[in-house]
Amino acid sequence: MHFIVILGALISLSFTSTYLVASIRGRVKPNKITWLIWGIAPLISTAASLSTGVSWASLPVFMAGFGPILVFTVACFNKAAYWKMGKIDYICGFVSILALVAWYMTKNPNVAILLAILSDALAALPTLIKGWNFPETENGFLFLGSLFSASTSFTEVHQWKLTEVAFPIYLIILSLTMMFLIEGRRNYLKRKKVL
Repeated sequence: MHFIVILGALISLSFTSTYLVASIRGRVKPNKITWLIWGIAPLISTAASLSTGVSWASLPVFMAGFGPILVFTVACFNKAAYWKMGKIDYICGFVSILALVAWYMTKNPNVAILLAILSDALAALPTLIKGWNFPETENGFLFLGSLFSASTSFTEVHQWKLTEVAFPIYLIILSLTMMFLIEGRRNYLKRKKVL
């Protein structure tokens, strides 16, 4: 069953590559705080899962962090991908970092995963707001790769415990939310413009 998780990771990477190309061309404008925290939080969750013996089921969570780190890196060096950040971006980023620091202080894998989810969700907020207000600056279909990859985690679950299933479930919910919010809002605004 490992091949399904590997396939999911490759699909996730292909969707990330598509987003990277769109970012380089200036068609999407990633929020750097969101993408940085989206990179860090899953990598911490991966480390916490691995520390409790979870193996292949953590690959989709790792990919959920690796792709955003690539997006963040490209966004830092590409002026066409610039998105001006405001107060809410910095507040969410700061609270996300506080959640990661709190995890570090507890050293508990379950707490680590819950705080990583909280951190990741708070980091998502600026992009959700941006996607609602300016859907043309995002691509909701990128999240199909994350959705598929996160779903493959369940082929490797050996024990239905928090360290194995919490982050993949969260990633599925986040991916669906991002996809439907951004693309739904974009379609709504297009229809409204036609009328």
